[in-house]
Amino acid sequence: MAQLSLLPLLHRSLVSFFIVNGCLTAGLRAADSAVPSASVAANPLMTESTLPFHLPPFDLIKAEHFAPAFEAGMTQHLAEVEAIASQSATPTFANTILALERSGQLLNRVSTVFDALAAADTNPAIQAIEITMAPNLSAHYDVVLLNNALFARVDGLFQARKALKLDAESIWLIERYRRDFVRAGALLNDADKTKLKAFNREIAVLQTTFNQNVLKEQNADLVVVDTREELAGLPDSEIAAAAAQAEASGHPGKFALRLVNTTDQPPLASLQNRAVRERLMAASLARGSHGGPYDNREVVSHLVLLRAERAVLLGYANHAEYQLAEQTARNVRTVNQLLTDLTPPALANARREAAAMQAIVDGEKGGFTIGAADWDFYNDKVRAKQYAFDAAQLRPYFELNHVLIDGVFYAATQLYGITFKERHDLPVYQPDVRVFEVFDADGSSLALILIDYYARPSKRGGAWMLEYVSQSQLLGLKPVVANHLNIPKPPPGQPTLLTFDEVTTAFHEFGHALHGMFSQVKYPRFSGTNVPRDFVEYPSQANEMWATWPAIVKHYAKHYVTGEPMPPALLEKMLATTTFNQGFKTTEQLSATLLDQAWHQLTPAEVPPADGVVAFEATALKKAGIDYGPVPPRYRTTYFSHSFSGGYSAGYYSYLWSEVLAADTVDWFKTHGGLTRANGDRFRSLLLSRGGSSDAMGLFINFVGGEPRVEPLLKKRGLAQPGPQKAVDYDG
Repeated sequence: MAQLSLLPLLHRSLVSFFIVNGCLTAGLRAADSAVPSASVAANPLMTESTLPFHLPPFDLIKAEHFAPAFEAGMTQHLAEVEAIASQSATPTFANTILALERSGQLLNRVSTVFDALAAADTNPAIQAIEITMAPNLSAHYDVVLLNNALFARVDGLFQARKALKLDAESIWLIERYRRDFVRAGALLNDADKTKLKAFNREIAVLQTTFNQNVLKEQNADLVVVDTREELAGLPDSEIAAAAAQAEASGHPGKFALRLVNTTDQPPLASLQNRAVRERLMAASLARGSHGGPYDNREVVSHLVLLRAERAVLLGYANHAEYQLAEQTARNVRTVNQLLTDLTPPALANARREAAAMQAIVDGEKGGFTIGAADWDFYNDKVRAKQYAFDAAQLRPYFELNHVLIDGVFYAATQLYGITFKERHDLPVYQPDVRVFEVFDADGSSLALILIDYYARPSKRGGAWMLEYVSQSQLLGLKPVVANHLNIPKPPPGQPTLLTFDEVTTAFHEFGHALHGMFSQVKYPRFSGTNVPRDFVEYPSQANEMWATWPAIVKHYAKHYVTGEPMPPALLEKMLATTTFNQGFKTTEQLSATLLDQAWHQLTPAEVPPADGVVAFEATALKKAGIDYGPVPPRYRTTYFSHSFSGGYSAGYYSYLWSEVLAADTVDWFKTHGGLTRANGDRFRSLLLSRGGSSDAMGLFINFVGGEPRVEPLLKKRGLAQPGPQKAVDYDG
């Protein structure tokens, strides 16, 4: 996923709206005086980084630098905005729109670094600042977006845009600014603006609280077992890590399993002891809903209510309608139809998969019915039976450095001609982080990318990409991007061997990175991944195709001891199983997606209280026809960070929607010669380089030559039904 700022959801499209630069117009330079010179000298956040590509000076930044830098940044930014709004000169594109694009230098710099560290390397001091700053930033952007004089200037330019004789990207910029202001409440009366500001402040606090509760409980909830025998089936390296975790958490001589932030837990595939599997699954499912300091039920209820009330205030039926109005799917009806179409074949496949596992249980005289805790373990047995293939056989061939250098980077070199050189002279915020300079096909320096793959207690769960510096021709900036995964770090001296899912995730996140690094737009508002939420996952999912492309697999899948490539027979078995278990994967994803929509299609009167949150979830899944015990949602409500603390509220469907586009794109590549520079250059020039500078669906249609079709996705997931293909019902 592409990471969003801690800024309130209402303003998330404005993360780039107030992008940095160092050359404000003459009328705005006076704002610099708002920051005392002594503070500037003592605080590395107060001045633009002098490092290559403006990489933040992580070695100098401390937690205590953030609060004063935030305050100074907001003060400076408000002075800049006021200078734009109050000037007597007639509004022009230069003195209003471009001036806004150039405003907020300090605040953007501080927010970007803070958001990155809050996600990747947090601590109690950062968490305290996060709680304090969330409502303050919400209030700050309300002051900007609800400034009547500023909106009048933007609106005047919008009304006259056709007469301004500007290029298409500049016209699009005016239109986007005007829409941002309207969606932020610029057309409301003063009384309603006051209500809106209160909603935004409280929503910002609740989202931050939800996120912190999830991380804190994830670190606090350990499944502790007494003996090594209870962990039979786990690799020795994972058992050693469990022993170290138990020692560190006050359980010497025992073994502790940490939770990750999905419902499914990686050890479930290997643990032979069913009682331990059930304990692990039960602990995972209970997070945030069983009382205690990290219970999120009250947070969810209040947050959903406020989002619903805000949507009604802004003229929408519910929060989902408000969110989807800005996405390529356009409306709730389109999303609901997609989910309705996918649910029956996905669930039917999941039931068939469960039946195959149950046959093995019965054959072993297990005496139990397959449950959620058993799925991964018996799924591997089915795979071994059907394909004579054990997924554990793959791991020795997926050593992390080979995957990164000889897989992820190599595929990009073959497709786009770019190359990579590791830099050891630049500061990082944590010793495991690696920095690479990226060079274009002509040898020119293109970007920096930070690789942060290991899990740690200070890092939130999941995988994501972010942009420290966004490309912009207006500001003369080249991109600095980062990829984050959560791969368990082995004990010292042991290799990092990945699962195939982790390999695919590495390719996925690098697809986001390419979107950021290849950006070639004028305005920061449109840079890189600043596109509709249901489009941002499309390039990353398309990039997953290279993880299983035979020429790429042969190049990176090498045994970590011998260096020998993966045997052809094993490679063939791996590729043959790409549709295996897709009933489970699609159903767990659909369940979470349907929950996200169910919560956010509620009116204020329909929102349940805290003690009704769990019951609402069960009812929503049953109503959608997807309440299937062996396959729980990928995220249950109370630890569903995408929906309740990230930028994916009413937007988790984006992964499936984007996958429709990605599967269609994979089909295009396969029918046009596959892994060639010509294909890569075309994808780069027509889509990846364009960011949000044009209508997103138009970019897709221009590349593939037609509207998206759902059949390639169904085929990819093994859900295809016979019959003629049909286009996705897209309300363009």
